[in-house]
Amino acid sequence: MSEHILITGGAGYIGAYLTGELLRRGQRVTVVDDLLYGGESLLAYLPDDNFHFVKADVCENRAIRTAAPDDWPAPTAVIHLAAIAGFPACQSVGRQVAWRYNVESTQRVFEQAENIGVERFIYISTYSNYGLSMDGKPVTEETPVNPQSLYAETKVASERYLLAHSESSTCAPLIFRPATLYGLSPRPRFDLIVNQFVLDAFTKRRLMIYQRGYSRSFVHIADAVHGIILGLQSPLETMRGQVYNIGADEGNLTKNQVVQLILKRLPETIVNNKDITFGGDMRDITVSFEKIKRELGFTARYTVDNGVREILLALQNGLIRNPADPRYRNARFIVQ
Repeated sequence: MSEHILITGGAGYIGAYLTGELLRRGQRVTVVDDLLYGGESLLAYLPDDNFHFVKADVCENRAIRTAAPDDWPAPTAVIHLAAIAGFPACQSVGRQVAWRYNVESTQRVFEQAENIGVERFIYISTYSNYGLSMDGKPVTEETPVNPQSLYAETKVASERYLLAHSESSTCAPLIFRPATLYGLSPRPRFDLIVNQFVLDAFTKRRLMIYQRGYSRSFVHIADAVHGIILGLQSPLETMRGQVYNIGADEGNLTKNQVVQLILKRLPETIVNNKDITFGGDMRDITVSFEKIKRELGFTARYTVDNGVREILLALQNGLIRNPADPRYRNARFIVQ
């Protein structure tokens, strides 16, 4: 019998891609999502007998306990993706709402997972937790977190809750900190740096870049999903309480280097730079991915250049008819 995986936020950017990959591998998948950005990303999975969907708010006390079909076994793993994702989205809803959906929901989902006998709990955090590098060296999973935004604060709080229960709980938590994502998913997003830059260059022939020399780290959505699946497959006791950065050394780029990759394909784009700073999600770091490579055998397959080409081809061929649709953004604006 195939394993049963429950995904919260499964209609989102990561979740919709992950759902498809797990179904392709023969797993049973239950998605719990409140469809804040719609559910079109899941339509292709409805005919699959191994797919089950529940529309629910994960902050509800019984959202996870009652999600699985009666004739299915209890989930062996929960992958918790549901959240108000990103600095701009959290700022727009405020601290109280962000804390409820990003921290309290994590606690409730974990408690319910534990109560129904789930073996492993995979939490998708963010490398935003590292904030600004203090010494210029690559940050590792052992680097003290230094959150610079409300979004990162909520992620750090959730991580600390899970790690505090890692030894005592029957449900083993595993934490992933992905780099900034890019690439296409069944639920596209254009409020992510690479995707947005390509969209702006294609539609406006103009880019406005802030903090162009700041280093960021990037990972393709397919590679991030691959890393999560490796976490599902890893031995239970060796993954308990572990934290992994997801990405590749090749993805450590400055914003200016990303722009150069876009100009290679859209050379007529006019680039304007403004060296001003914003309060909030400040990141100027290089990230080490040695741990996930060494312990889980992770290898990234895609580069940022691959992602630029992928997004541009989709736009040029009209595969995304209205990329300005608000559902393709987690907030009305993005701070670059």
